Amino acid sequence: MPFAAPYAPADEAIFPTLIQFQTVGKDAMDMAARLVKGIRAAKTRIGGLEDFLRDYDLSTREGLALMAMAEALLRVPDEATQDKLIADKIGAGDWDGHDPSDAWLVSAATWGLGLSNRLLRPNDTVPGIMGNLTRRIGGPAVRTGVRQAMRFMGHQFVLGETIKAALKRAQENEAKGSLHSYDMLGEGAKTTADAARYAKSYSDAIAAIGKAAGKRPLPMRPGISVKLSALHPRYEPRNHEAVLAELTPVLRNLMSEAKAHDLNFTVDAEEQDRLELSIAVIEAACAGDILERWNGFGLAIQAYGKRALPVIDWAADLSRRTGQTLMVRLVKGAYWDTEVKHAQVEGHADYPVFTRKAVTDLNYLACAERMLALRPHLYPQFATHNALSIAQIIHMAGDAGGYEFQRLHGMGEALYAAVTRETDRPCRIYAPVGGHRDLLAYLVRRLLENGASTSFVAQAGDDKIPVEQVLEMPANLAEAPRHANIPLPTALFQPRPNSNGLTFGDADELNGLAKAMRAAPVMDEVKPLTAAQAADAMARAAKAAPAWRDTPVATRSAALNRAADLLEAHRPALMATLAREAGKTIDDGIAEVREAVDFLRYYATEAQALCQSRTMPGPTGERNEWRARGRGVFVTVAPWNFPLAIFLGQTAAALSVGNAVVAKPAPQTPRIAAQAVALLHEAGVPKDALILAPGGVEVGQALIADPNLGGVAFTGSTATARSINRALAEREGAIVPLIAETGGVNAMIVDATALPEQVTRDVILSAFRSAGQRCSACRIVYLQEDVADGMLKMIEGAAATLRLGDPMDPATDVGPIIDADALERLKAHVANHKPRYEGEVPDGLFMPPTIIELDRDHKLTTEVFGPVLHVKRWKARDLDKVLDEIAATGFGLTFGLHSRVDATIAHVTARVGAGNVYVNRNQIGAIVGSQPFGGHGLSGTGPKAGGPLYLTRFVEEVVVSTDTTAAGGNASLIAMEQR
Repeated sequence: MPFAAPYAPADEAIFPTLIQFQTVGKDAMDMAARLVKGIRAAKTRIGGLEDFLRDYDLSTREGLALMAMAEALLRVPDEATQDKLIADKIGAGDWDGHDPSDAWLVSAATWGLGLSNRLLRPNDTVPGIMGNLTRRIGGPAVRTGVRQAMRFMGHQFVLGETIKAALKRAQENEAKGSLHSYDMLGEGAKTTADAARYAKSYSDAIAAIGKAAGKRPLPMRPGISVKLSALHPRYEPRNHEAVLAELTPVLRNLMSEAKAHDLNFTVDAEEQDRLELSIAVIEAACAGDILERWNGFGLAIQAYGKRALPVIDWAADLSRRTGQTLMVRLVKGAYWDTEVKHAQVEGHADYPVFTRKAVTDLNYLACAERMLALRPHLYPQFATHNALSIAQIIHMAGDAGGYEFQRLHGMGEALYAAVTRETDRPCRIYAPVGGHRDLLAYLVRRLLENGASTSFVAQAGDDKIPVEQVLEMPANLAEAPRHANIPLPTALFQPRPNSNGLTFGDADELNGLAKAMRAAPVMDEVKPLTAAQAADAMARAAKAAPAWRDTPVATRSAALNRAADLLEAHRPALMATLAREAGKTIDDGIAEVREAVDFLRYYATEAQALCQSRTMPGPTGERNEWRARGRGVFVTVAPWNFPLAIFLGQTAAALSVGNAVVAKPAPQTPRIAAQAVALLHEAGVPKDALILAPGGVEVGQALIADPNLGGVAFTGSTATARSINRALAEREGAIVPLIAETGGVNAMIVDATALPEQVTRDVILSAFRSAGQRCSACRIVYLQEDVADGMLKMIEGAAATLRLGDPMDPATDVGPIIDADALERLKAHVANHKPRYEGEVPDGLFMPPTIIELDRDHKLTTEVFGPVLHVKRWKARDLDKVLDEIAATGFGLTFGLHSRVDATIAHVTARVGAGNVYVNRNQIGAIVGSQPFGGHGLSGTGPKAGGPLYLTRFVEEVVVSTDTTAAGGNASLIAMEQR
């Protein structure tokens, strides 16, 4: 049967089937208590992850410092940056004040970190730290000691740096009867070369595991886990067809190799957005007879996902169709925090995961029951460190066998020693294999999963918490299956609703949108106005302005909110025009419609607060009333790169506070503006209160010179903003405001502590999304020279995976340049340099993603508006020189920083002059009401669009002061009670 399940069903629809598992039988509860007591009694255990979690949970500064240092230190090649990171993280903790631990690894780490901390004086600055350390014990000694401690941590949680080393170490466990499933560590592939390297790593590991496997039959043979995202650099739902065509053969080859050795081969779980894609790939890979006479193939299922039960049913159906047993590994789930944020950012209707940990625990049991009932079609593998879950599963399973437990290497040894005393079921060790560099992301993920002080792992090892409390389930689950402090994505910005996004991971929804876009009719041509028509538009708007100004603010806001609803209802048609007229890809088109909706709703809300009359304080016998009102007629001039969102943002701001608006779109994009204006009229904005004024420079000049002008809101180039400013200064009559948002030579600084995969992702998005045609786009990235070669190689490889083409194709990453003139300007710029990378382009107005490396003396001083990324290298000691160079451009729009050193982050963000500063993320996609957008200097006048001060520039203030005693006396004062 084909897999079909709602992407994010409501918790309330699922919970009634789960509540039954909250009741725990006495036998299971007694067994769980024995297991917890067994953990606490195992005083001879060698320190592992549980010891760290008990002593350094993530609610402490020490726990956070350890996590941050472990995540970054081992990848830093230069000593100067190592010293900064060590000083930064050691200084964050109270190592001397920590209680002693009975686990030798924790004690050793605490002693070492406490010693290092004593070498730091309370008022030391980073530049002076190494001098102090050298005088006392020597910087190299401290540096080497902390690095060695981090490596030793890695040894505890990774079975081996190579598969050969892991297999040798595994022999000790196997002598005690343990099984292993090997996990080859590494982030998802960012380049084609990465994918090929991971495929070879898997293939080599399969051969080595098979050679060492011995004679035991399945399911008692070792296995390997494979991440599909490691085998394809663009493992994304939008690339569905390419992934199926390119990844399926790679996966089948690995499956064939594992089958030849009769190994357990598990396809690991990915984020929920990739679930349908993963199932499609597995279906394709299992076609034919590849599973014949092989019961070793399987997949991992995440119980925090609301679609876990349907996935189990699909797996059982696949087993029936192929006639082979499938191994199914049930986990709680490893990306919960990422899933919650993703749903919020993308504006999903609901979460694809449960928001309460206790509900996930119930769903885990529901899934376990389903899997056990589907034996022998499925061979359940229960991966958990929760004693209560284990006890309940043992009682569910009865005496039939046909299942196993799994634990992480470095965790759960004491727990599963106790489990062995309760049952004969085998326990497989999930064993990470990889170098220390690959350990980082894995270790941090384990700490995040289990490091909260409320987690079962942390509580089970804490003798101070009663066993009954450790095993207690929340009593209010039936009344509150959702987390009270995690609002639905739609309610993120209450009282205004969040704009609706689209779930790329729902193939039907994505394909339906693409089909509707292609079916949308082409908009009629929009003819430009003449100068005379522009003057007539201003006159009509001036006549309509008083009535619109006097319309109650609640009525104006209601019209804008209706317009927002209409935009969402007409999304496919709007996106079709954006694609045809502005080259917007599907992901850019969705984002633009959402931003326009958010602007309408945000300003509707803000205006109601701003435009309410207020009584001001003053002396008795006097009434002082303050109010804000529209200035008259605002001209809004929008750019072609955001022809809907910025066009409507400026227009909605002016309308919301009672101005009439004459809205001039860019000459390249009048059709989408016409659609937007028509929807605003339909929503209730009077036609003369909002007039569309398409045209070129002549129309703009006529509008700005008109005597009825009350203000200008402009987004575009710095040169055009200067021209408008001069024109306004030369006008006779009232001095009117100019609100200008212009461009920038936007920089990103990357130091050696940054994670290369994260830098690559964020640079690619910031520089090349929207074909680089965003005012916020990254134009130049400064890479610390110690890591520059590796990062550049990865960035170039990731750029090579980008697909240029038809904007209406969901798989397209980069659309066309806006027009031939813009394309020629970009080509001329590139011709003056020697690019180190240029991508391939199809026919048409396309510019390849291009990377130009500048020498140390070459400075980028002008905005290059397209998919052209400039790169410069910098020395660790020259950070302030880089900041000086960025400041010297005079621009200040967006800025990005990648660093794991808090002191560096504080220093840089305090010095940089950009209006929007982004740390350890991409530097595009500002969210209305969350990240108000706008720059300083040559990048704009402010105030920021989508922020709390923006509307204040669109109003004039009036104060009416009334002497209430003029009629003959202060009656209220005289009548006041005497005391």
